Amino acid sequence: MRADIITIGDEILIGQIVDTNSAWIAARLGEIGVSIRRKYSIGDRREEIVDALRESMRQSELTIITGGLGPTKDDITKRVLADIFNSPMVRHAETYERVERMMAARGIAFNELNKGQAMVPECCTVLANHKGTAPGMWFEQEGRVVVSLPGVPFEMEALMTESVLPRVREFFVLSSVVHRTAITYGLAESMMAERIAEWEDALPPHLHLAYLPSPSQLRLRLSAYDVEREQAEREIEEQFELLMPLLGDLFVGWGDCTVQSAVAEMLLQRGETLSSAESCTGGVVASKFTAMSGASAYFMGGVVSYDNSVKEGVLGVKRESLEQYGAVSEQVAREMAEGVRRLCGTTYGISTTGIAGPTGGTPDKPVGTVWMAVATPTHTIAKCVQHGKIRAVNIERAATAVINMLRFEIKAKN
Repeated sequence: MRADIITIGDEILIGQIVDTNSAWIAARLGEIGVSIRRKYSIGDRREEIVDALRESMRQSELTIITGGLGPTKDDITKRVLADIFNSPMVRHAETYERVERMMAARGIAFNELNKGQAMVPECCTVLANHKGTAPGMWFEQEGRVVVSLPGVPFEMEALMTESVLPRVREFFVLSSVVHRTAITYGLAESMMAERIAEWEDALPPHLHLAYLPSPSQLRLRLSAYDVEREQAEREIEEQFELLMPLLGDLFVGWGDCTVQSAVAEMLLQRGETLSSAESCTGGVVASKFTAMSGASAYFMGGVVSYDNSVKEGVLGVKRESLEQYGAVSEQVAREMAEGVRRLCGTTYGISTTGIAGPTGGTPDKPVGTVWMAVATPTHTIAKCVQHGKIRAVNIERAATAVINMLRFEIKAKN
């Protein structure tokens, strides 16, 4: 079966916010066997919403809309849906009571705009939104389904997971789709394709390989469509077993694994700890670990030593090293890693110091130059990497690279 995804909001069209909802929804629908026919964004105008929805309902069995459900006058999606389905607006008692409790807990007046969130088209099935005030709505007409969801990503994701996906599985007869994704780090997409070319060429025709690159990893996804699930899962597992010797240490994990989650698991298993000293990455290394629940068991702390005075005064980097080699150097990276390990009393200390850009480069140390180091109980290693000229990409790549250095060091001890 086919689905359309429509995002509503002038803020998307003018680039004020980035539409991440469509990608997330498409991925979740694909996991249960729904093919995406089309996804597009439209503005907060009645005629555009009407035209888009009617065209979608002619072409696809399922339409998912996000956005336009707020309490203000520019949010018109709900009223337009009521007109399209020729349904009066009614107050949904459970939503009214839930929003009233939510406003009271936040110390916000329960005014007419907030009360209006409980008004829904009578013909819809209301999907409770436990993360916000705007409920989701499920409409059915002649075997077609339209779902309207709030545009706030964490609200939308909760509604999709708790309500929409289970209903889609029950309402439609879905074909089996099997995906498995291997996470790798260390080779660019083109180099990876060259390395595994023979394996890829030998894949059965009903198995499809996708390369999914990002600054922090390369995902290799094998998929099978319209298949018997158990057999496809066995075949995909067998193919990945053949791939593993080609990947070696490039393989990080499966599915949602990241370089930092793989390191976190290794530290937890070994009862070891970590601290970080960052200059050019500005705390991104620390944030990658602390974003994961339970990080306090192994991540003790970090120092953002952006200025040389902090490198020297807090981390104990020698003034002579800074003067002789410069802040972006192997010597300083080593002393930063050793300093933070000593300061925090951890098993490992890792560091980054570099030129993130787009300015600040020199002929000897161009933009994108980053020195990084890993200090262990027995030794310290350092490495220089060269990235491009885009600041955000350089920071992300440097943060992931130093975590991966640590991953190799821990693996080498096993």
